[in-house]
Amino acid sequence: MKKVFLTAACGLFFTAGIANSQVVVRVGPPPPHAVERIPPPPPAHPYWAWHAGYYRWHGGHYVWAPGYYVQPPRPHAVWVGGHWVPRNGGYVWVEGNWR
Repeated sequence: MKKVFLTAACGLFFTAGIANSQVVVRVGPPPPHAVERIPPPPPAHPYWAWHAGYYRWHGGHYVWAPGYYVQPPRPHAVWVGGHWVPRNGGYVWVEGNWR
């Protein structure tokens, strides 16, 4: 029983460490697309929230990740998009979140 608990605790510790690690990118992101075409929400889900597209760091350069609709976790939740912030001599991606 103690081994199972200890193994689970270590797994959570290492997972949290990986999730909180941030990669500092020395090259600033390109400006966001001037116009991102936002389609209407899916007919069956008119209250879904739009997650705007953004540039992500992948393989040593920025790649455009297009926006998409997603179901809010609760009624009246508002999506606050992720963004790049200058930090530690480079740029760090701050994940979006629900408010």
